Amino acid sequence: MLFWHSQPEHYWPSPAEHYQGPTSSIFRESLQVPFLKQEEQTVPATAELHCPTFQCVLCAATSPAIKLQDETLTYLNQGQSYEIRMLSNWRQSGESPGCRRLLKSMIRVGFHDRRLQYTERQQLEGWRWSRPGDRILDIDIPLSVGVMEPHIHPTMLNTVEFLWDPTRRTSVFIQVHCISTEFTLRKNGGEKGVPFRIQIDTFKADENGAHTEPLYSASCQIKVFKPKGADRKQKTDREKIEKRSLQEREKYQPSYETTLLTGCTPWPDSEVSSSQHSPPSTPELNSSTPERVCPSPVCPSASSPESTVEALTLSATLQDTQQWLIKNRFSSYCRTLGNFTGADLMKLSRSDLIQICGAADGIRLSNVLKSRAVRPRLTLYIGTEAKEKDDESSENAQTALYREIHLQELTTIELTTQLADLTSLPANQIYWVSRQGPNGIQILISDAMVRNLPDESSFRADITKVQNPDGYHIMLK
Repeated sequence: MLFWHSQPEHYWPSPAEHYQGPTSSIFRESLQVPFLKQEEQTVPATAELHCPTFQCVLCAATSPAIKLQDETLTYLNQGQSYEIRMLSNWRQSGESPGCRRLLKSMIRVGFHDRRLQYTERQQLEGWRWSRPGDRILDIDIPLSVGVMEPHIHPTMLNTVEFLWDPTRRTSVFIQVHCISTEFTLRKNGGEKGVPFRIQIDTFKADENGAHTEPLYSASCQIKVFKPKGADRKQKTDREKIEKRSLQEREKYQPSYETTLLTGCTPWPDSEVSSSQHSPPSTPELNSSTPERVCPSPVCPSASSPESTVEALTLSATLQDTQQWLIKNRFSSYCRTLGNFTGADLMKLSRSDLIQICGAADGIRLSNVLKSRAVRPRLTLYIGTEAKEKDDESSENAQTALYREIHLQELTTIELTTQLADLTSLPANQIYWVSRQGPNGIQILISDAMVRNLPDESSFRADITKVQNPDGYHIMLK
């Protein structure tokens, strides 16, 4: 049941030695862990013990305060190097024993909770702005053994990849630089940090030499603390369990000295990322868009000429809804909302959207769906002055129609442009706009005057033709 516990740290058996003895004395049984926390999983009633092809072991102790039915949890210190041992007896079919075939593995630190998985891109972008120049995950290359061509993408802060030989000893040391409390809603101290997942996806090379064919994926749950914080937390958990009765202790898992990564489904975009971020694909490495790739066939490209959906309607199809999401900058939710038509999306409440997309994007999506327009800062009602004297009677003035203009910037230039559109005059030929003051004087309108105009004021625009140079003067009465 215990992996590596009875062996000294310097001992590293060959792959052949690993599989000579009974498997029950070497490996703990692998459990299929779903990608999403609440996904259902099917475990066969009877599982025969077999020799696993791959095993990944994180050299850090598991917490003793985890119940038997729960997944193990491992505490890590921020910035500390931790060893991950890559064990394999894999050999490609038809391959001679002396043939050397390299594999490619991608290590990724992601969120364990479903809510944060939906908003991963936004969370990582916020972390990037708060910690410029830092990375979430790094490889400690001097300590690593058997790691070839390590690659760190500049925009993928939480992912590293490397090549390794499954027939040789391979040990990669990783460092996690973010702590779990950096992604909590409040940061006043004492908050419960969010759990992360370390996931390793391994690929083999295809006929063209590109590592795109998935072989094995495994993950484990971790929490990251400030330096020395993981040791204190481990000690606290151990003391808490020791104070319980023997009957209560039986409900908790024992603490193992190492953490065995359990098999899981590949990360949704790991296969695409592997082909895009591999060293041969140098043009793709300089991509300036860090959004997650959406491999769904119903998610079209943002540059597609067909993605010109102006508004979402109840009759919108799946394709129309995906195009609308991209046009309104919700492309990171294409896969999440891939089965939603326009009617399905518009039936969701504000709280539903916040739960799916997070607070920021959920509120924005709710406002866009409701077509909530931004209220203008200033609204004015303008009526054009009649040119013939017969129309200047008081009766006609009372029944004259006014048109409204909306100002957002509250500047003279914006007011002049709006008046030019209203009167169908060239904006560059309106030389000044004035306002009638006390005793009939003309006051030149400035930015300060526009900012202090009462909202929903009404004016009549008197347009005067001027010469030398030719143009117009508009006076608001």
